[in-house]
Amino acid sequence: MASKLLTTANNMQQLVGGDRNPNMQQLISGDRSTSTQPLVSGDRNPNMQQLISADRNPKQQLISADRNPNMQQLISADRSNTNMLPKDDWKTFNPQQPVRGDRNPTTQQLIKGDWNDNMQQLLRGNRNLLMSSDDNVMMRQIQETHSPDGRYVDIKPILNVVEDILKRATLDVVAILPDTQAQIESLEDKTSQATAISMLDALSHIIDRISCEMQSKCLSGVDGHSITVALLYLLTNYPWNSKLVLTLAAFALSYGEFWLLAQIYSSNQLARSMAILKQVPVIMEHSGPLKPRFNALNNLVKSVVELTKCIVAFEELPAIYITNDEPALATAIATIPTAVYWSMRSIIACVIQITSLTSMGHEYTIASTELNWELSTLSHKVNNILEHLKTQMTICQRHIGEKREMETYNSLRELFEMVHIDNMRVLKALIYSKDDLLPLVDGSSKRRVSLDVLRRKNVLLLISGLDMSRDELAILEQIYNESRMHATRMESLYEVVWMPIVDRSVQWTDPMEKQFEDIRSTMPWFSVHHPSLISQPVNRFVRERWHFRNKPILVVLDPQGRELSPNAIHMMWIWGSSAFPFTSLREEALWKEETWRLELLVSGMDPTILSWIREGKYIFLYGGDDIEWIRKFTTTARAVALAARVPLEIAYVGKSNKREQVRRAIATITVEKLSYTWQDPTMVWFFWTRLESMLFSKIQLNKAIDQDPMMQEIKKLLSYDKSGGWALFCKGSSVLVSGHSDTMHPAVSGYDEWKDHIPQKGFEMAFKDYHDMLHVATPPCCRFEFSTHAGRIPDTMRCPECLRHMEKYMTFVCCHDENATTGLY
Repeated sequence: MASKLLTTANNMQQLVGGDRNPNMQQLISGDRSTSTQPLVSGDRNPNMQQLISADRNPKQQLISADRNPNMQQLISADRSNTNMLPKDDWKTFNPQQPVRGDRNPTTQQLIKGDWNDNMQQLLRGNRNLLMSSDDNVMMRQIQETHSPDGRYVDIKPILNVVEDILKRATLDVVAILPDTQAQIESLEDKTSQATAISMLDALSHIIDRISCEMQSKCLSGVDGHSITVALLYLLTNYPWNSKLVLTLAAFALSYGEFWLLAQIYSSNQLARSMAILKQVPVIMEHSGPLKPRFNALNNLVKSVVELTKCIVAFEELPAIYITNDEPALATAIATIPTAVYWSMRSIIACVIQITSLTSMGHEYTIASTELNWELSTLSHKVNNILEHLKTQMTICQRHIGEKREMETYNSLRELFEMVHIDNMRVLKALIYSKDDLLPLVDGSSKRRVSLDVLRRKNVLLLISGLDMSRDELAILEQIYNESRMHATRMESLYEVVWMPIVDRSVQWTDPMEKQFEDIRSTMPWFSVHHPSLISQPVNRFVRERWHFRNKPILVVLDPQGRELSPNAIHMMWIWGSSAFPFTSLREEALWKEETWRLELLVSGMDPTILSWIREGKYIFLYGGDDIEWIRKFTTTARAVALAARVPLEIAYVGKSNKREQVRRAIATITVEKLSYTWQDPTMVWFFWTRLESMLFSKIQLNKAIDQDPMMQEIKKLLSYDKSGGWALFCKGSSVLVSGHSDTMHPAVSGYDEWKDHIPQKGFEMAFKDYHDMLHVATPPCCRFEFSTHAGRIPDTMRCPECLRHMEKYMTFVCCHDENATTGLY
């Protein structure tokens, strides 16, 4: 018995030769149990002798042109009672009464040839009982058959073999006709044959008993409900899923044998002789009219298999993540007995169908539309139950997924509190924990590599979405390459790894794939092979621990995987590679060395401005996008410098947003030679990014920025940028005056009012005192805009002018600029 199912599965994959192996001989020979011997032996019972005899007058009467009135009445249009069978609600359909086509003892008369009144009574029945039956009675009857004794059956290997048989046995009939037979592709082997054989050896007896019970009762005309209940009593000590799988295995033996013969009888003499006994050639010759029946049968079998797999899947849910009192699982558990009953009931109906083909002939099957109706009704019911259980399974899997993600998330949190000998465990948890593929791409060689290339090195995790700007990439690449060119022994031990974080709820598309590949191709450092490798718990961890909000951050890990900085991107923008090793301690040390001076704003950006600083010149640094104000301010400032005979340089640094307007302003300034300006928009972007990073660096260090004079000046510039034009007046590296356009231009144009103080105070102090007077008279409003993509946004902020707490508003902004940055980040 252990080899019957496996032999059937194997033989369905290839045409069998004339000499079969012993297992096949056993499958279709007389080596069967005594219960099934009468079905295949030449010594059939009298009823079966009558069935296959040459005297088939009843059948001739069935298909003749002059049908008898009773049979005409059987398949006539008078089907008003068929609507009384519930099709849509599987929960209210009482199976105690026979579905159309289910047999009862009166079917014995059918086999004996008395086709008329008894067949009419069998198929029409007293359907009033269906309408008044109580479904609870049926469910109590089913539950009474269930008395598990705690035995465990590993049914998955058996189900895999059965599924393989039924997949190959439910091919379209046209595909297996001798003249149009197509080659069947071999399916993937789902289980070890050794495991399946071991299980079948222990269960062969019960599978044989189920098969004999089904065959004998179907031939005896017992109705489907009674047969199903009898099988449930036979399997009373087994779990629900085992009952169904064992019944399906018993069905696969006979069903697979039928279709195996149908596929190979034309090329194998033994199969042909067996097929003749089962009338297979005659059935195949009339496959055209039988095709609707085969399709209905195949659809029902497929539905039962899918429902069986779903029921088995519920038993395999991990108890550590979900318990039986979870509502979705509790609902499914309560439904499973009904699902098992209707699946077994459907299997019985399929057995009746095949038996009617091989015992009563194709003429009866073609003529009986009742059988078709039964199959479609059961298929509809099984599919309804399947959809219900699938819905519960989806809810259960979502619950399990959430539990697993929480477990992984908590493990990540604990991992960063532990001490490690190297960084491998941390990097595997963050990037990819398995060893089945190479998770990184080397930016220099474009080859896939393992995480071992990062072992015991300082690692900078560049975390971003797919919308990194070209400016960000260009500046980062410049800093990275400079660090490589001037690397010391220690600095050569740090590597950058790009971790792309995407919203897992958004479907991945081809444009997103192209965007990802375009960004990755430009990076000289390591990058994760694909965003899908980064799990959802890691996604959550990055957002909650490191405050990632789609704008790039740079998390620093030391050679042991300890977190040195939650975001070193601000250090990178402000001080470049000189901030190595990019720790929070290094960040604090660098701030202690800084003062409010012009080099802080333009350090490492422009050698021209740095040369002005060294020469001690007067410098106006200004910004904005109002070209008329720019013309007036620059023209007046040059006239004042000429009149006062002081060396003055003017440089335009644009705005933090409105890139297109800034580009037009740069073009006008260049053409009209109004002042010095950066031609590369990336330099404008970098100036404002560094300025914003100074603010966020202080916020990240939890420093009291409201009491820091240097931060007050930086906040002023950021506020002026949002309110129009502005200017910064310096002498050499010393910043003397910063003011809004409303005060800076009047201060310059009022030269005649403060020029008399130049001999006593000097040019710079005379200008400063006059500007401060104007500023006190008309102080500008201050405002800050923080993007929702920003990492750490302060809860409160004091005005840099009056030091009062500022009001908080929610603002929606659109600058109509595709490449514009949106406020501070």
